[in-house]
Amino acid sequence: MTAGVKRRVVRAGGWNLAKRIIKPIPVIGTVVALGLAGYEIKKKGLGRGAVHVGLDALPVIGTAKGIVEIFTGDLIADKKGE
Repeated sequence: MTAGVKRRVVRAGGWNLAKRIIKPIPVIGTVVALGLAGYEIKKKGLGRGAVHVGLDALPVIGTAKGIVEIFTGDLIADKKGE
């Protein structure tokens, strides 16, 4: 493991880490994505949040996106300001 990955794992809160691990699982990940839809839309804004939840809800695309996000962080940025 590189130093960056170790630091990221150490920094990650328990829920965020669990959420990133659970989301790539096809059926369970879809349920989790839909359950967190309101939170994600509030955090990212209506347009970005809807795209984020929509991609996460699609089984194959959501799985690929979830795996990439484990290593790179969120692909769709949060809204600025708050």
